[in-house]
Amino acid sequence: MPAAAPGHAPLPAADWLDYLALLKPRVMSLAVFSALCGLLCAPGALHPALAATAILAIAVGAGAAGAFNQWIEADLDRQMSRTASRPLPAGRLPPDAALAFALILAVGSVTVLALSTNSVAAGLLAVAILFYAVVYTSWLKPRTPQNIVIGGAAGAFPPVIGWAAVTGDISLLPLLLFAIILLWTPPHFWSLALFVAPDYARAGVPMLPVTHGPTATRRQILLYSILLAVAAIAPWPLGLAGPVYGLAGAALSLGFVWLAVAVFRSETRDPRAMAEERRLFRFSILYLFLLFSALVADRALA
Repeated sequence: MPAAAPGHAPLPAADWLDYLALLKPRVMSLAVFSALCGLLCAPGALHPALAATAILAIAVGAGAAGAFNQWIEADLDRQMSRTASRPLPAGRLPPDAALAFALILAVGSVTVLALSTNSVAAGLLAVAILFYAVVYTSWLKPRTPQNIVIGGAAGAFPPVIGWAAVTGDISLLPLLLFAIILLWTPPHFWSLALFVAPDYARAGVPMLPVTHGPTATRRQILLYSILLAVAAIAPWPLGLAGPVYGLAGAALSLGFVWLAVAVFRSETRDPRAMAEERRLFRFSILYLFLLFSALVADRALA
């Protein structure tokens, strides 16, 4: 368990913003968006009140996973400049309060989703929370440079959960959405890791740029970008999406691979000068938003 803040002075009173920060709002927003897309693309429909409740439960579950992650990694976060100001390493929250908060959110979100939709969606949400907290944060991240490859599955669950909330089952399209996020995560995260590698090195985290260097990381980014493009375009030839999505997916994926090639060709080793890597990281966020939006639009027009 993470150590309490050093020293014997009492902890400052926690602000509600500290509890909000535990939820990792940026990561949560991706989960909410992709879950909503899965829900909107699913055949059938939920009552608007139930749909809103389902999305809220998925958001809270994603927040619980983020809180577990920060509770487990408080000591690690204290060693990294980009995370040292988080509530736990900065000493603004006691570890016990963060753990209790995470447990309440996790149990509450899974229970609410089960009551408002079905047990399949609730079970998937429970698995996603446990996968992120236990498999990724506790097991993979400190042990293997491939942590983000396998751990990316945790972030790929939301569109499947949104789909299952409507249908009570899982079919090929939500599995492809799962695959898209799974394959998107390595180039997205490794492009960031390249220019924050010194932080990971100081903290002893075996991220790929630290263990294998920038050249191997850039090669892996290009490989996963190509695989991502194949998965992203696949719903169109498989008859699961129409030309609106297919053309948008092809154009966006071409842009993603183009930027990945630029990263692959870069020889910069100074994290402060990695312009191509920063450009790919920023585009990767926009890519997923536009790709999933195109799928929703395509299904609405079908």
